[in-house]
Amino acid sequence: MSEQEKLFEDGLEQNPLGRIIIGNLIMLFWFALGALACWYFYPILGLLYFVVAFLLVYVLLRKLVCVNCYYYDKWCGLGWGKLSALMFKKGRLKEFPTSIGLKLAPATYGLLMIVPLILLIVSIIQSFSWYKIIVLILFLLISVYSGGVGRRVACAHCKMNMICPGSTTKKKKE
Repeated sequence: MSEQEKLFEDGLEQNPLGRIIIGNLIMLFWFALGALACWYFYPILGLLYFVVAFLLVYVLLRKLVCVNCYYYDKWCGLGWGKLSALMFKKGRLKEFPTSIGLKLAPATYGLLMIVPLILLIVSIIQSFSWYKIIVLILFLLISVYSGGVGRRVACAHCKMNMICPGSTTKKKKE
């Protein structure tokens, strides 16, 4: 069976622009909250966190994951197929399931979540502030949403969900 035959037939060919915009705004808000959390600990870390998070997610992972995806040069759930096509040459769909990016993505997102949490908690212990507590709550809410509900919704509409090792909603071909 070819990789093309393993694609989820009911997956969206192109995702709605509204979903793509909202998804990216949530991602950037998550980065901003993470940067603020780091800034509370040490201001320069806030800027560094935002730049590193942006480069890892919007450049490095796009090269390591999206070039081999069905959605390369298409509007995937976050529009990253189009973004990837602007920056990198197309890869091969059959290499997608074994892409090093799929192995690095969980670690990348994990670090982007845990580092600000640790620094923010240390900052709260050093000098309590209700603003820090609000940032902590918002950061946790967005992290849980992005890693759970948001991801499940994206996977449920993705043509790659049967061959993607990270899919949260594997669909069986009938």
